Amino acid sequence: MAILIDKNTRVMTQGITGKTGQFHTRICRDYANGKNCFVAGVNPKKPGENFEGIPIYATVKEAKQATGATVSVIYVPPPFAAAAIDEAVEAELDLVICITEGIPIRDMLRTRYKMQGRKTRLIGPNCPGIITPDEIKIGIMPGHIHKKGRIGVVSRSGTLTYEAVAQLMEQGLGQSTCIGIGGDPVNGLKHLDVMQLFNDDDETDAVVMVGEIGGTDEEDCARWIRDNMQKPVVGFIAGVTAPTGKRMGHAGAIISGGTGTAQEKLAIMEECGIKVTRNPAEMGKLLKSVLR
Repeated sequence: MAILIDKNTRVMTQGITGKTGQFHTRICRDYANGKNCFVAGVNPKKPGENFEGIPIYATVKEAKQATGATVSVIYVPPPFAAAAIDEAVEAELDLVICITEGIPIRDMLRTRYKMQGRKTRLIGPNCPGIITPDEIKIGIMPGHIHKKGRIGVVSRSGTLTYEAVAQLMEQGLGQSTCIGIGGDPVNGLKHLDVMQLFNDDDETDAVVMVGEIGGTDEEDCARWIRDNMQKPVVGFIAGVTAPTGKRMGHAGAIISGGTGTAQEKLAIMEECGIKVTRNPAEMGKLLKSVLR
């Protein structure tokens, strides 16, 4: 089975009447089982209307009650996006995917505090979303580059998520689920959370893990992998200088107190048994070699 979402997932879009929300809801609806999966939109100013047949409700709670949706994707503008997450958490949705970039850190700190002890999981913000290939995609990733298979992908970088998938496809390797968790300093699911889900998933054989400079999330995950992971993991850290001479990764990634550098993260990952590459063009080949 896939992790977090599958063809039976029912989704609402918060911000469905905005240009971005309309564009990506349409594309997601037209992917695989999307017509059955995308069942509602939310806009407090336009209840009773619809977007191309998808009914719009005033609140997340009303949309959930009317359609059975338990997952939300958020395209609300930055000043209001944290409040949109709060509303989804209050409605006790299972999962919220926040695509919005540029949410004030203070807003996200409040939201993370409010989420403590609640059932809702959060992916993002500032992320491409999640896809279970050939079943459902929720977010902005290009669906056509994915194919169903048995490799999990988790990444802080949206662009490098796509790069990892493209390389896996070159090696003839499809994906079980791909998750872009986002590069913001205050976010939802971490590498560790996703790795635990992949470890328990019978249809995932190996995982590609892409991190970034800043923080200690990758190191924490690496130590858990050393002690608990039953499947091979290959890794790359954005922030390493690529062969082109360019540095890869979010502009907002911050190294603090001399910790969180790419080399430090890669060293700890290697010590914990993760096969790492310092060349982002080698992720797919490395994963294939590990499987052999």
